[in-house]
Amino acid sequence: MSPDRFQNLDPAQSVKVLPRHLAGPGPTSLGTAWPFPFDEDWRVYQSEKGTAFTTSPCMRLWSSFTPEPDKSRKGAWTTEANRHGGLPFGHATWQITFDATTPVELLHDVHTELLDLYHEDLHSDRDGLFEDMTAPHEAYASLFAFGWRHHVKTDGTQSFLSPDDLAGVVHHYAATRSHEPAWRIWGGHPSEPQWQARFTTGTPTTLVAALTVSMISSEPLIRTVNEVPLDTRSHLYLATPTDTPPAERPIAQLPPGHGTGPGTSRSR
Repeated sequence: MSPDRFQNLDPAQSVKVLPRHLAGPGPTSLGTAWPFPFDEDWRVYQSEKGTAFTTSPCMRLWSSFTPEPDKSRKGAWTTEANRHGGLPFGHATWQITFDATTPVELLHDVHTELLDLYHEDLHSDRDGLFEDMTAPHEAYASLFAFGWRHHVKTDGTQSFLSPDDLAGVVHHYAATRSHEPAWRIWGGHPSEPQWQARFTTGTPTTLVAALTVSMISSEPLIRTVNEVPLDTRSHLYLATPTDTPPAERPIAQLPPGHGTGPGTSRSR
């Protein structure tokens, strides 16, 4: 096992780390996790306890953040889509759920791809949010170039394991029901992952691919030393450290111009 590269560093020092799947969640910032255009009729609501959700103007997409600080996974980020629109948290055509311990940059990349799909649908006659024609292999093809191992079982699942054995992708390729998890992606020790993400059947494959590509990206993530999970520190590569911690590390910060409190929202 590699030595702890962090033991002689100040806990408040900012460092750059890889691989991304072991970096820890980072600051729980709505503005980072949700790159949605809140000045273009996307609405955002936040309660005094930190629970928040946002909806697209068409009401077909909505995302929520539910903090549970007393639990090991610290809560959940959930993104859902309803082909016919409607009230948030109603019946969903597909759903993505992330543990709140998921690195926030990975959420950002998935939601950025979601926003791209949304904009493409607005300006074309396609419906990529619900009629995705992307082949499943697009979600895992890039993993092979980084040494991930592949296993196929007769029960309708295939799995992919990272070279360090501390990240995985499980694809239930035989799943047909909308509530079934077609994909499960995780980081950390297999027996007790630091974080997991689940994509139900019908979720656009491009969103799964956005997560896997983000995981294997060579761009390091910035964390303070005390934010890096203790149980996998010896597996992290420490990139160029800096002496100055980030200026602000907000918890569930709303985008600029939005207030807090139940029912608070703003549209253009």
